[in-house]
Amino acid sequence: MTEQSQTTEPTATEPTATEPQTTQPAATEPTATQDTTPVAVVDQPQSVLSPPPAAPPLAAPPLSPPPPYGPPLQAPPAPKDRRVLRAVLRWTAAVVVFAAVGASAAYGITRMERTDVPGLATESDGRWDYPQLTKPPLPSGSPEPFAEANKAGAHYADLRALVLPAPTGATDDKALRGEDGWLATKDFLAEYESDERDDLRQQLVDDGLRHIAARGWTTEDGTHTRIYLLHFDTAAVVDEVFSGDIGPYSGPGRAVRGAPDSVTDEDFPEPARVDDVQRSVYTEAKPYGAEHVRQAYLAAGDVLAVIIQSRKGTAKAVPFQQTVTLQSQLLG
Repeated sequence: MTEQSQTTEPTATEPTATEPQTTQPAATEPTATQDTTPVAVVDQPQSVLSPPPAAPPLAAPPLSPPPPYGPPLQAPPAPKDRRVLRAVLRWTAAVVVFAAVGASAAYGITRMERTDVPGLATESDGRWDYPQLTKPPLPSGSPEPFAEANKAGAHYADLRALVLPAPTGATDDKALRGEDGWLATKDFLAEYESDERDDLRQQLVDDGLRHIAARGWTTEDGTHTRIYLLHFDTAAVVDEVFSGDIGPYSGPGRAVRGAPDSVTDEDFPEPARVDDVQRSVYTEAKPYGAEHVRQAYLAAGDVLAVIIQSRKGTAKAVPFQQTVTLQSQLLG
């Protein structure tokens, strides 16, 4: 047995007393002179070729050991009822959707005008959308027309800037622009019946008419509006013209073209009156002609305002009242 072991020249080194029994021998590559012919090995020592004896079995741990680099495993949760889980998920999704819709609706309402919100809408009464009104500046040191120091009731501001602007969407009446904003007297007289014009022209000359500022427009519903501001020397002259010939209570002193028969407009609201501005308003008596005509006369210091609205069918009352009131405020 000993002689054969020396002949085979094992390639592994015998384990020493200090090496563990489980260490495997390191293989050595054959050299050029080494005999590589396989030789049967008989009765090799168990410590070299045979595996070490098996260790006694250990008791299994209650849980599987944790992976080398992961957190410790936890016991699996108890199974739940799938129906309960689905119900919870459905209700959670519903709450999220309703919250999103509610927030969107709240934001949308805050961005809407009151008239656009169903249930809160106020039905339009027919008023026009006028731009924000601003009175023109007065020359330095000049008083307001109705100030105590202004005995003549004079408007020192530019009269052309005191004419009411057209509402949004209206078409401008270019025929009333005049030259440099001043309208010729003959264009104003064209508003009246032909048999009235000569007498009215002479009256205006006698009363010292200085100039006329005017503006006109037509809205989408076909209402044609014309405004004329006649400027005189003093408020006393305007009072005489207004009360004596132009604006008596029973009816207009001059017949407007297309409305030979007009009467006082009893439906015009009294609260719409502006302080220091005298007012007479009229409407065409039925049956109307080709157009229904409304007219108003305002005496405001040294200015006499003439407002005429006409429309095929019926000239609506609310836009007329609105126009008269706003022009009164600009002159007051």
